[in-house]
Amino acid sequence: MDTGLLVLRLAVGLLIAGHGVQKVSFRLGGEGLAGGTEEFRHDGFRGGRLTALAAGGSQLGAGLFLAAGLLTPAAATAAMGVMTVAGTVKRLNGLWVQHDGYEYPLVLVAVCGALALTGPGRWSADHALGLTPWPLWASVAAVVLGPAAGLLTRAALHRPTAVEGAARHAQAVD
Repeated sequence: MDTGLLVLRLAVGLLIAGHGVQKVSFRLGGEGLAGGTEEFRHDGFRGGRLTALAAGGSQLGAGLFLAAGLLTPAAATAAMGVMTVAGTVKRLNGLWVQHDGYEYPLVLVAVCGALALTGPGRWSADHALGLTPWPLWASVAAVVLGPAAGLLTRAALHRPTAVEGAARHAQAVD
């Protein structure tokens, strides 16, 4: 079980961290901070540069902490928050990734939730520091607070785009 948790943490944590690097730099195929800023503006978010820095920094930090198994519930909370926001951006495209849907962010939220609930395993910084097992309340709080924080972030920073407004209007008419 510990080997499986290590592999899962490394894969998911490093992918999330890489996603954050792309938001703020030219590394890993990113378009620099200007590109990340434009992506958020295009998706209807306020704050532009600050939003791109906050999202990219959160993804980078949460991903690296998850990969290391360090402060796992907090890292999972942050990762679930930013990936929940990503899922809300893609929700109008449906579930499946081949149509730019929210499948991938949903999988990452689910895996981070599972890591918060199972713990990072013996081959982790948490275990080496004597922090495991985490109390159940910390794990449950992570699973609830991560997506909730993502939804609150979206509500606070998002302006509906013309496409979303038209889609909402069409749903209301139906």
